[in-house]
Amino acid sequence: MANTIYLDCAAHMPAEKEVLDAFCAAECAGNPSSLHALGRQAKAIMDGATASIAGILGVKPEEIIFTSGASESNNLAIKGFARAGRYTGKHIISTPLEHPSVSGALTFLQEQGHEIDLLHVKRNGEADTEHLRELLRKDTALVALTAVDSELGAVQPVAEIANILKEYPNCRFHVDAAQAVGKIPFDFHLADSVSVSPHKFGGICGSGMLYKREKTVLEPLIHGGASTTIYRSGTPAVSLAVSAAKALELALGGMDDALRHVQTLQNLLRGVLGQYPLVRVNSPENAVPHILNLSVKGVKGEVFQKMIDDHGVCVSVKSACSVPNTPSRAVFAVSRDKSNALCSWRISMSRRTTQEEIMEFLRIFDHVYKESAHETRA
Repeated sequence: MANTIYLDCAAHMPAEKEVLDAFCAAECAGNPSSLHALGRQAKAIMDGATASIAGILGVKPEEIIFTSGASESNNLAIKGFARAGRYTGKHIISTPLEHPSVSGALTFLQEQGHEIDLLHVKRNGEADTEHLRELLRKDTALVALTAVDSELGAVQPVAEIANILKEYPNCRFHVDAAQAVGKIPFDFHLADSVSVSPHKFGGICGSGMLYKREKTVLEPLIHGGASTTIYRSGTPAVSLAVSAAKALELALGGMDDALRHVQTLQNLLRGVLGQYPLVRVNSPENAVPHILNLSVKGVKGEVFQKMIDDHGVCVSVKSACSVPNTPSRAVFAVSRDKSNALCSWRISMSRRTTQEEIMEFLRIFDHVYKESAHETRA
């Protein structure tokens, strides 16, 4: 669509040209699992991409599991750890802020007999670590949470939680870092497993990774067929691995500049939108600058999103994978206000978002805000 202003980068950031070029250049005839010359050539490319990713992330190549995206990575880690630890405990702790690929996996496990507890969330969007200490038990097999909430942008105290879990050697720690990696600094060594989604920072949809700490036991979801690892069968996607390495290189290499740029845009949005009487900013002050969640009182999020969309602005209501026409669990967790949660929607930006786009968005917002306020009074 011509002149579209794209402010839904938390759902998907369009792939960088260098990433697409890397994908095409890596296309080869051989299967990396084949023993002939073209197979060996493909394996060499695959191994090189894996080593590059491991080097960028500061982990070992054998700790990288390639997947189709963060949703698969989350399911693999959560179900895999639960299955592997079923004899030591079936108690799992998470939060109400999780992406549907986490909450859905937990619901599945609950139906299989696992006990799920959700942490309280503070008004600033952080999981309550004191509540975590209260909930932890000898039979707690897993703690799973997001590093950065996709709706609010709230940053979780991952390092503090990792330190608490040192006292529970049978408990695994999984972190969904889809909204963190490539955007803010993140230490992979804090968790037993970490989900990564390259299309959130300029990679290609369909590529994903799961970091799994060496020697940590995990049962696979997919069985049969040779691959780069025993934890995820299937023909290795060479071009996707190469493109993921390039996306990581670009995102992490320019992360400091990108953070400063997006923070400037965030400050502009907060400064202007905060002047509207019916606007409520739901994202905490310490949220990542890429995400701004807000509500317009009395106007459902889906309604306001559609009105803005009609003017060529792309924003989203909750996570793109969430059930529509339901209150945001994340917004409700911090505001304790169901009506506000129903009215919430999200702006999300990237290093490619321009100040000119934000200024045009604010002009359109002002028009739609006045129009919606008029309709509400009517």
